[in-house]
Amino acid sequence: MHDHRKLGRELGLFDTDPLIGAGLPYWLPDGAVVRHTLEEYIRDAERRAGYRHVCSPVLGKRELYEISGHWEHYRDDMFPPMDLGGEQVVLRPSLCPHHAVIYRSRSHSYRELPLRMAELGGMYRSELSGVLGGLTRVRAIQLNDAHIFCTLDQVAEEAAAALELIRSAYAAMGISAARYRLSLAGEGGKYVAAPENWKRAAALLTEVLDRSGLEYEAVEGEAAFYGPKIDVQVADSAGRESTLSTVQVDFHQPERFDLHYTGPDGAKHRPVMVHRSIIGSVERAVAHLIEVHGGAFPAWLAPTQLVILPISDAELPHADRFARQCLRRGLRAELSPPDRGSLGARIREARLVPYQVVIGAKEAEADLVSVRLRDGQRLDAQPAEEFLAGLGDLRSSVD
Repeated sequence: MHDHRKLGRELGLFDTDPLIGAGLPYWLPDGAVVRHTLEEYIRDAERRAGYRHVCSPVLGKRELYEISGHWEHYRDDMFPPMDLGGEQVVLRPSLCPHHAVIYRSRSHSYRELPLRMAELGGMYRSELSGVLGGLTRVRAIQLNDAHIFCTLDQVAEEAAAALELIRSAYAAMGISAARYRLSLAGEGGKYVAAPENWKRAAALLTEVLDRSGLEYEAVEGEAAFYGPKIDVQVADSAGRESTLSTVQVDFHQPERFDLHYTGPDGAKHRPVMVHRSIIGSVERAVAHLIEVHGGAFPAWLAPTQLVILPISDAELPHADRFARQCLRRGLRAELSPPDRGSLGARIREARLVPYQVVIGAKEAEADLVSVRLRDGQRLDAQPAEEFLAGLGDLRSSVD
């Protein structure tokens, strides 16, 4: 595995600047392509799984976080309040309070449940300078978050479905979990005092893990302040573990925000809130992808999917036409002309690009392409349209 902090900068994916601040990386064009492609993938996967997407502001009144419990239990990780028009507003440390408010803005029937609400949204955490590093620990986070409002009987099925989405996403990204962890409450005042709710939530997640057949370890002291969770751990190049994906069961916030739905008996009932994040923070996901793949991303994620290499200037017009064909198909193609160096030098420069399309005099005359794969394998010369049709859709790995 590679160190994403070094390789990410060498490949021109992201960087930092003291003038912007520690823990606030910026994305360069190729990195932004990877980030946006990953975001498009997860939105599409969520839509297919029955999620509805919302957008909510990154600020909220201090009172919002007092109700949710963040102000009492999570204040040390939040940025200080800002005075605004006689009120105090806070950069949000998580999205769940906003989603709870969105849920309660409308009345709901049991027929609507489970209601799956998703957002790729920004949140901010006041991390200490000593723990910041590359993309894995940052202060401005883009989180793939979702909250499922459901009945108690639906919790286990929804949590299991979230685990399956995580499995599918990891397969598409070409990564694997280091281990699964059942994170439980520990000693101290970090956690809300509701022992029966904790017991019910832990029992539900234990049932989900046992049914899944996944090996896991129960660890005390790693839960969220409002409830236990399943953490999917990944390991970096130094063997250090971090949490990428989570599934959590929450009885606390539905009570604090007085959430309800109308049951078949016509009475009001309290929903359960399942928090889940499939790829976690986009920053941490990209950091792990860089380290696992060394910059040679799966073809659907690669910043440049095809590089077109005319052998001489005589083939430039044909190469340019082929590049336009690729762009019309939505492919990320780049033309590498002869003035960039010898063919061998240009192939080495494009070593991380999944498809290297070489066009010589024979190919230009017959409208063919000769293709090299980044592993060195060479394909027989074939008609350009046939090659492009055989690629399928490289814009997404969702079937």
